[in-house]
Amino acid sequence: MKVYHTSEIKNVALLGGAKSGKTTLAEAMSFEGGIISRLGTVDDKNTLSDYREIEMERKSSVVSSVLYSEYNNKKINIIDVPGYSDYQGEVVAALHAVEAAIVVINSQIGVEVGTEIAFRHTSKLAIPLIFVMNQLDQEKANFDEQIKELKEFFGEKITVVQYPVNAGVGFDSFVDLITQKMYKYPKGGGKPEITDIPASEKDKAEQLRLLLVENAASGSDELMEKYFDQGDLAIDEVRKGLRLGIASRNVFPVLCTSAKEDVGVGRLLEFITFNVPSPTEALHTKTLVSGEKVTYDESAPTALFVFKTANEPHVGDITFIKVMSGELTEGMDVINSINESKERIAQIFVNSGKNRVKIEKASAGDIVSTIKLKDVSINATLTSVKNAGDRFNAIQFPEPIYTTAIRAVESSDEEKLGVVLNEYVSHDSSMRVEVARELKQTLVKGMGEFHINTLKWYLDNVYKIPVEFIAPKIPYRETITKSSEASYRHKKQSGGAGQFGEVFMMIEPYYDGMPNQKKYPIRNTETIELAWGGKLVFNNCIVGGAIDARFMPAILKGIMEKMEEGPLTGSYARDIVVNVFDGKMHPVDSNEMAFKLAGRNAFKEAFKTAGPKILEPIYDMEVIVPSELMGGVMTDLQSRRAIVMGMDSEGFNSVIKAKVPLAEMYRYSTALSSLTSGRGTFVMRFAEYEAVPADVQTKLLKTYEEQNKDEE
Repeated sequence: MKVYHTSEIKNVALLGGAKSGKTTLAEAMSFEGGIISRLGTVDDKNTLSDYREIEMERKSSVVSSVLYSEYNNKKINIIDVPGYSDYQGEVVAALHAVEAAIVVINSQIGVEVGTEIAFRHTSKLAIPLIFVMNQLDQEKANFDEQIKELKEFFGEKITVVQYPVNAGVGFDSFVDLITQKMYKYPKGGGKPEITDIPASEKDKAEQLRLLLVENAASGSDELMEKYFDQGDLAIDEVRKGLRLGIASRNVFPVLCTSAKEDVGVGRLLEFITFNVPSPTEALHTKTLVSGEKVTYDESAPTALFVFKTANEPHVGDITFIKVMSGELTEGMDVINSINESKERIAQIFVNSGKNRVKIEKASAGDIVSTIKLKDVSINATLTSVKNAGDRFNAIQFPEPIYTTAIRAVESSDEEKLGVVLNEYVSHDSSMRVEVARELKQTLVKGMGEFHINTLKWYLDNVYKIPVEFIAPKIPYRETITKSSEASYRHKKQSGGAGQFGEVFMMIEPYYDGMPNQKKYPIRNTETIELAWGGKLVFNNCIVGGAIDARFMPAILKGIMEKMEEGPLTGSYARDIVVNVFDGKMHPVDSNEMAFKLAGRNAFKEAFKTAGPKILEPIYDMEVIVPSELMGGVMTDLQSRRAIVMGMDSEGFNSVIKAKVPLAEMYRYSTALSSLTSGRGTFVMRFAEYEAVPADVQTKLLKTYEEQNKDEE
């Protein structure tokens, strides 16, 4: 394979809905470029992209696949991205490696959830967009209706470049408004017959061409001035305007294909070679942490960015790299800017889905892979210059919105499960695993239930670890609302030395700026900033030596044990002042253990009569939903004890701002998806702890009491 220079490289991501035909289009693009000799199909389970067992079983992508095609002496790197909203992390990672996105539209359906997600993420990163109207050979294909819908969603930047002559069963022809020709394809695809536009299409073609020329003219002031003077532009000027308009996101061109029948795919590749900016031409570009922009200079020192990793059977760890500057050669040593470790690039591969082609060199702007790196993860910067002191800005993956607890069915598998989970999430940066010491659970956080079920498939079928998902416990907090006094005597005699310790204490609620209590003199104070939030203030009010000072740390230790396992529900306690004001000792039997137990139990007794309250975590929440579906979403939120704080609008969507208890949000992403047909999204951020309502507290106390009975 020839070595392509930066100016000869085009990088695109295929985005869109789950059934829009991205994988089939990627297959056809590889076929048209001569990379494969026959087309595979998703139904036959033999495509380049969906080669993993889970993808063949589900007949849909779950992981991005990197492919390439060669056309017009250009190398086109293609990243085929999953369409389901649960795999948004794959979308974001792919967009950090390309200069344009091709959004594939199912011409029977139009704008889908995947379409909106693609537009949202490309807007954020300023990635140019090309729309491809696919599946025009299907019975319910409706090009004009879908163009109308695209314009409603994305505005007048939607620009028809091609339109079908005979959409529906038998589709084989379209009019290209740039070349002003009709392309008619033989059955089964292949080289089209290119003819003049037939008389029956002249009026429609001219009308759409004028809109195309007008949008192309907006690409530069020079073209706009010429368009106003002459009322038209030449073909080369239209092409120039399109290139500029696409790069600046002022034009969103729409092309026609039937990927399954290989109709229009070659023309799409040609359009990409002419109109998608090369890495050096892109207006948006990745930056270093220092703020410096990437220039993709082939003569500069080598710098690489890791945007994806994977682990595959019989291969092991694969690292996917974009060459950001210089050249990457086989056997090159590079430095990991994150930890300064040295890595050797022993082999370089160009990827074609499940196939890999070994090459000796890659230029700046190219996308390649390598294997067997020792300590490299997603977002790593690798450079040929030691101590370069800078690295590329990290990919900001979406925050998980679905949390569940996981446990192995067999306790003997727990250790193995932990290892597997950590390995799995190292390749999926939008999934997190957390061992919650407080909750005594392992939590898995993902982008939705479908995302989590993908993990379960791997655990069941690849790692052979039976697991179950359960609702995560809520990190409640316990506190008090009034002062209370209690005492406890710990006395134990069982032959030989006994145990004796008695503690009297008063506890009171803590708040910032509170005055010291006046009832008992305070000899010294210890303020403890609790790891889980809030404070414990421990006042030694002992006078007359009722308790020796050497036993005070033991009393505090006993109190802390109960703070870590609160008396009400076993949750952490917070914001309490403890005043130890009296007690008794025994000259022989008093020891640290006795006073630790006495302090623990005195605290427990005082807590129960101090107006105890359970606090729950409250989150600030923003829900983005189509305006016409807002009513159902609002009703559902109110049923979850949410307090709506305000509403706003964002294009065709409504934004609901609310405060909501975490306890009511388990599986909310699934519920929202059901209410909005997958079009609703939300984000949550921890806000504060607030007291639970009385009825909820009663229920929690009862549940905790029953659980303790079961354990006993």
